[in-house]
Amino acid sequence: MKNDRQAMILEIISQENIETQEQLLTQLQERGISSTQATISRDIKQMHLIKEPVGHGVYKYAVSGNRTKLNFAEKLRTIFRESITSIACAQNIVVLKTMPGLASAACSALDNMDITYMVGSLAGDDTAFLLMQDAESAAAFCEEIRAML
Repeated sequence: MKNDRQAMILEIISQENIETQEQLLTQLQERGISSTQATISRDIKQMHLIKEPVGHGVYKYAVSGNRTKLNFAEKLRTIFRESITSIACAQNIVVLKTMPGLASAACSALDNMDITYMVGSLAGDDTAFLLMQDAESAAAFCEEIRAML
């Protein structure tokens, strides 16, 4: 049901200039999909839809160019929540403890996240060392990961 509704939303915004959630809700109802404004709002957020200008002060819903990147980031967050068991930092080194066998995957994901202040990573079976540029970067990174967990 949710997937069908979201697929229909993508179809609608690709075919018509939809400016408001109310217009989107009406279009869905005309196509036989009943929903609420709150549900539509959650769908818009989850699908990373944005409003882009179409001219003369008019905006329409569109798919964000960053959608793939954002969905990838959300998947990484999920993986981190499921695999990291603890995190600590000492000076500019961050130590990640993971479920057995997942440290390498965590490092690979981090290496591909373009973290500018991360110098490099090294992984064992369930432990990863991350070398940061300085102690402040390491501490900030630890806090960010803790918040994610």
